[in-house]
Amino acid sequence: MHAMQVPQQVSQQVLQSCFIDAGDVRLAATRRGAPGPTRPTIVLVHGYPDNSEVWHAVAAQLAGRFHVVAYDVRGAGRSTAPRASAAYRLPKLADDFIAVIDAVSPQRAVHLVGHDWGSIQGWEFVTDPRLQGRIASFTSCSGPCLDHAAIALRELRGQRSLAALGQALRQLMASWYIGVFHLPWLPELAWRLWLGRAWPRYLRLTEGVRARLNPTQVADGCHGVRLYRANILPTLRAPRPRDAHAPVQLIVPRHDRYVKPSVTEAMHRWTPQLWRRTVPAQHWLPLADPAGFAAMVSEFVDHIEGAPASAALLACRVH
Repeated sequence: MHAMQVPQQVSQQVLQSCFIDAGDVRLAATRRGAPGPTRPTIVLVHGYPDNSEVWHAVAAQLAGRFHVVAYDVRGAGRSTAPRASAAYRLPKLADDFIAVIDAVSPQRAVHLVGHDWGSIQGWEFVTDPRLQGRIASFTSCSGPCLDHAAIALRELRGQRSLAALGQALRQLMASWYIGVFHLPWLPELAWRLWLGRAWPRYLRLTEGVRARLNPTQVADGCHGVRLYRANILPTLRAPRPRDAHAPVQLIVPRHDRYVKPSVTEAMHRWTPQLWRRTVPAQHWLPLADPAGFAAMVSEFVDHIEGAPASAALLACRVH
């Protein structure tokens, strides 16, 4: 891991920027604080079309008590952006995550937190046998396991009931953009012509949040569509039953316009220890309520590290 700039003071926490070599890519990362016996490492993985800046306020909240790492996934921010869609397959993203934790916490399991595609990746990590024992816990927000979601959709279709059909149709309608992202060149053109400039306004109008200016927004949007092209159809064709090997906390925004709460209702089948929190929020919860999001992560990490469960955790324990 190679430090690239002098640490600077951010929210009274030292923010260190660095690059991590991960095979065919270099990943840009930031670290707040330092690991220690009483400071577990939390790794934050962002979604699409974000980069690690989406975690800025959440990381600042957590850094007082934890060693906090956020990195730009391949194709986003200052990380390498491979041109081939195959380079964005989930096993490649797991390789990247392994490189990150080898660099920032080689001796101790990390607590993984993912949002949107960061959460989809997180499910790949927490079900990958290579990472058993290296992930102490996983907090998932607004991003299901693609395999689990594909299996659930198949089962809903097989039930042949109006209720099941309605659930499946609601999620398919919410996922309309996935079909658009599979079209050649059109999504990239939209990002370059207007969507990149309009993205902060879109978030303000649809989510009620004010996003920080992202100078790589156009590139993040263009490169990130390869996540969809590389992973969605192969998983729908051949989903795998995958069990999590670490405790999982689901944070489920009730008003998420992209990932309906019903998608995560059967997650108890795949997780040995599960907590499911439903919150009155929309999709970009880390931006809308960073303090609340950080508090839920902190409560969960503290409990997994040995502290008694809070009343909120006791109330949302599934098994």
